[in-house]
Amino acid sequence: MWIQREIELARPRGFHLVTEAVCEAMPDIAELRVGLLHVFMRHTSASLTINENADPSVRADYETSMNRLVPEGPAGYTHTIEGPDDMPAHIKASLMGASVQIPITEGRLNLGTWQGIYFCEHRDRGGPRTLVMTLQGE
Repeated sequence: MWIQREIELARPRGFHLVTEAVCEAMPDIAELRVGLLHVFMRHTSASLTINENADPSVRADYETSMNRLVPEGPAGYTHTIEGPDDMPAHIKASLMGASVQIPITEGRLNLGTWQGIYFCEHRDRGGPRTLVMTLQGE
């Protein structure tokens, strides 16, 4: 079985858990004994990752750490036409990644106890973002 759906999400700058939104948009997960869910971010200045889903301070620390690693402002970027947060957002998105893959076991995402899917918005005004979700399994 192969199923593909898209969802559009808009979040402010930062790191946001979207596991529930992904599962709601792909209820077919419950029908699978075994499979894979691939989630792909169709944008170059936002990203996806899997990490800690319980303590909100992790999300704040992610934002702080990424901003230290890839600072905005006069850092010698030449791609500046879309604003001071644009090129740093592209770099952050490349570092974090555009997709995640999660195994499906007995109708559920087989994530660890403290894992969740993060939507990472790296722009101040990123706008709506499209996720393409592809489910395969039996």
